[in-house]
Amino acid sequence: MTNSTNRPTAEFSRREGAPIERELIVIARREAGLRATREGVASVEGADVTPLADLLTSENVTLRPLFGISEEQIKARTASLAAETGTDVPNLSVYYRVEAPDERLEELAARLREQEVVEAAYVKPPAELPVVLNETSKRLNDMVPLTAEAPSVTPDFTARQAYLDAAPGGIDARYAWTQPGGGGAGVRIVDIEGAWRFTHEDLTQNQGGVVGGTQSTDLGWRNHGTAVVGVFGSDRTTFGCTGICPDANVRAISIFGGLGSAGAICQAADMLNSGDIILIELHRSGPRSTGNWQQGFIAIEWWPDDFDAIRYATSRGVIVVEAAGNGAENLDDPTYNTPAPGFPSDWTNPFNRANRDSGAIVVGAGAPPPGTHGRNIYGPDRSRLDFSNYGALIDAQGWGYEVTTCGYGDLQGGSNEDFWYTDEFSGTSSASPIVVGALACVQGVLRTRGVSPLSPSAARNLLRTTGSPQQNAPGRPSSQRIGNRPNLREMLVFQLGLIVYGWNGTQMTTKWGTGNIGQGAGALNWLVADVDGDGKAELLQPWDNSGRLALIVYGWDGTQMTTKWSTGDIGQGTGALNWLVADVDGDGKAELLQLWDNSGRLALIVYGWDGTQMTTKWSTGDIGQGTGALNWLVADVDGDGKAELLQLWDNSGRLALIVYGWDGTQMTTKWSTGDIGQGTGALNWLVADVDGDGKAELLQPWDNSGQLALIVYGWDGTQMTTKWSTGNTGQGTGALNWLVADVDGDGKAELLQPWNSP
Repeated sequence: MTNSTNRPTAEFSRREGAPIERELIVIARREAGLRATREGVASVEGADVTPLADLLTSENVTLRPLFGISEEQIKARTASLAAETGTDVPNLSVYYRVEAPDERLEELAARLREQEVVEAAYVKPPAELPVVLNETSKRLNDMVPLTAEAPSVTPDFTARQAYLDAAPGGIDARYAWTQPGGGGAGVRIVDIEGAWRFTHEDLTQNQGGVVGGTQSTDLGWRNHGTAVVGVFGSDRTTFGCTGICPDANVRAISIFGGLGSAGAICQAADMLNSGDIILIELHRSGPRSTGNWQQGFIAIEWWPDDFDAIRYATSRGVIVVEAAGNGAENLDDPTYNTPAPGFPSDWTNPFNRANRDSGAIVVGAGAPPPGTHGRNIYGPDRSRLDFSNYGALIDAQGWGYEVTTCGYGDLQGGSNEDFWYTDEFSGTSSASPIVVGALACVQGVLRTRGVSPLSPSAARNLLRTTGSPQQNAPGRPSSQRIGNRPNLREMLVFQLGLIVYGWNGTQMTTKWGTGNIGQGAGALNWLVADVDGDGKAELLQPWDNSGRLALIVYGWDGTQMTTKWSTGDIGQGTGALNWLVADVDGDGKAELLQLWDNSGRLALIVYGWDGTQMTTKWSTGDIGQGTGALNWLVADVDGDGKAELLQLWDNSGRLALIVYGWDGTQMTTKWSTGDIGQGTGALNWLVADVDGDGKAELLQPWDNSGQLALIVYGWDGTQMTTKWSTGNTGQGTGALNWLVADVDGDGKAELLQPWNSP
């Protein structure tokens, strides 16, 4: 609850944006079948609502449904959604708002809780902009517009938008723009806060304006909303800024006009489709608020109606991005396990997702790279800023200072707000739209390729398992979690889509394709081999996302690749670059070879399938020169039924093939040659029997220009020679896009493109 000491001063209200009024929320008991109409309250279940009606009449207050015109409409909407999606959709028809003078709210809440048909009644503090920390620390978004008039043509400020640049400093939006749909094409975004300036010169191309609520006339709210939308939605022009996802459609809903935060969220959800995005730019005074400005303010999903509104949106497949808040709070604090007065009896702390999960993506504020805009006062790049809330709930971070965008006027000012720009937009307010922009870019790429967009849970997982890691700062260790900064290049690569190409007699053609088949981030996570001797190659994921080995085996079921077997941690090492697969002993089953120890020296360990899992089969010490699996490939090149281990370059970087073979107990040198051709390293090469002659060919799947130009080398009895070659065979840049194996058991290897060349 809030009190007068929590509330901003008149100066703050005038300059930063006055908070909306507090709200009295009532939750009716489901079994009561309560209905609120113009004529008064009633029950469709025959419950006695006379005491409640008398209370409302005597106090001259109104009870109205929080989420719609009538309970019947709300129930029909949620029932339809539950049937369509098969998800547990919250019952929004039991929520009401009481219209009454602010000074009466606590008293009325207490009296309402005494009513038999009422489950809960609580007073929500005002939803406020995440803008300031306290009176002594640096005030966020307190910029004053320059008095000088704007020039006739606004300069290009994109060089100041370093958050658009490559990771780790930025999110690599510029890379996303090189991909079809990578500017957010086909994606719709709704921003929820108080006011905006949609007549701004840089917000004219893909803006749908305010579509709900009533805009505040306060300059603080208007500057804030304009800046937020500018981060991800500024037009693609030669002046001003460029948004992270400038091709997305952007609209806004205001919490003013009696709609409130929960009502705005629900209304936005009904306007959007699966894969679209809602941004919530609000926070509230929490149970640990100090009364010292916004210290102790928290994310709004702690309140039951906001939580269920978010859950309704995410059950529709809409991604909800929520500012964590600027209260400098540890959201893991046990205080948040205690419900506020009037919360329902079954309430549990939503900041602990083991209790319950709204499905939202919660965003904290991290420091920008030191030296941004000539300032170096915030700490190491990606470290938690002192005002940002933190905890296990937080999924990702964005820049919390120095964000260049529309509004405020301290970068370019004058008398007309339509030409105002800033390069000091800050807080979880600036961090959250950066994350929104990144997600919209990914969704745009997927939509353009005809792939289903990310679900809310998949979007959250993508942010948590990719990105540039949070860094330590003095007094603010990375254990105070605000998550990773998005990395769009990595996010796009992570969206695996397996394509299988087969030999049709003269060339490689598309044989089969599918969408995302599992976790991981690219071909470096994957290997292929027949590990169980069924004559078909399995697709092996040889590490988990933490970098520890946790093998998952996928197999061909006749039409596609499906999970065949999985296990936990199977040994030392960090990543697929430590591993190769091949049948080195001729037992008809592929072995998994670990080609170096953790010091970087070669120390071969051979794992084999024992019928149910992969176990250690044989190991040896240092077997030769080189530092790493990138020097090595495995295949049966001479047709003896046993795979050879091929070292494809010498330490100078020139190709000098050495062939090692199994002599019955270990791997020994079998044959070697000098320089055999162009290229610098195993990343240019793959091996497989593509023509079914029982011998593996050595495939160079790109030329040195980076275009795919397949060259096939084969064993002529004594050495490897050119067997066949072709020109450019398709999209992609390099062997990291490709794997080879006989996945359908026809005796010929297929060439697999295990990601969709984002």
